[in-house]
Amino acid sequence: MGGAFVRLLDGTGEFTAEVVSSASGQFRFFAAPGPWTIRALHRSGTGERPVTADAPGLFSVDVTVS
Repeated sequence: MGGAFVRLLDGTGEFTAEVVSSASGQFRFFAAPGPWTIRALHRSGTGERPVTADAPGLFSVDVTVS
C-alpha cells in the first residue's frame, strides 16, 4: 500500500525509525539482528507484524492493513 507510514519498533515496543512506503508499498529499514515489530499506518487502516532478524540480510515482510 503506497503512502503508508511504516514504523520499526524494537523488541520492547519502543519506536526506532519510520519511513513512508513507495507507490508500490515497498519499504526498507536497516536494523540489527533481533526481534522487531513493523507497524503500518495508512488512512485506510493500520497493520502490524512481528519480525525476527536472525542475521544480516534482506527480509521480505507483508503487513496487512485493515
